Amino acid sequence: MDQLANTVIDRLGGTSAVAKICDIKPPSVHGWRESGIPKARLQFLRIAYPKAFEDLPPGVESSAEQAAA
Repeated sequence: MDQLANTVIDRLGGTSAVAKICDIKPPSVHGWRESGIPKARLQFLRIAYPKAFEDLPPGVESSAEQAAA
């Protein structure tokens, strides 16, 4: 389970909402909960929805830094 992906997906309204944002099918977003959000999608979401990345819980921040690298 990828904590960053789960936190961001939940903050953006859930799997179906993120699928609509990214113009993809919900099963793809559901898979991100396990494997993590792909780098290009993560960069898009950071720019489009910066508030979803604010005040991340402890442990999630380090995942976010790794994903940004």
